[in-house]
Amino acid sequence: MSQNPVILFVCEHGAAKSIIAAAHFNRLAREENLSLRAIARGTHPDAELSPKAVAGLQEDGLTSTESIPAKLTRENVESAQQIISFCDLPEEYRPKSDVEQWMDIPPVSEDYQKARDAIVTRLQKLVDTL
Repeated sequence: MSQNPVILFVCEHGAAKSIIAAAHFNRLAREENLSLRAIARGTHPDAELSPKAVAGLQEDGLTSTESIPAKLTRENVESAQQIISFCDLPEEYRPKSDVEQWMDIPPVSEDYQKARDAIVTRLQKLVDTL
């Protein structure tokens, strides 16, 4: 792995799963004294963050890393130490290295807590390997 301190979380709309993952990853990284930070991006970003994701993060005492969904760029992909994707990446964004796929996370729109719990469980395993 490179020494770049950025972990990139990608979901289709950049408005829910990646936002939740980045916020919780940053919390865990602070708790574990890791010099890493997470960012969230979308392959086809929505105009605004998911209200359910924002409300859920607020209940968890966290805030989003982004104020609006941000579009994934080639620079994001090339500069990330690790990429976690909740969706298929378009061909132009597929890096030469592997992307970890977390495709089985339930929709935030259906159940924030269930989605958050699934994400946090995976995040803890990820942090333990870093």
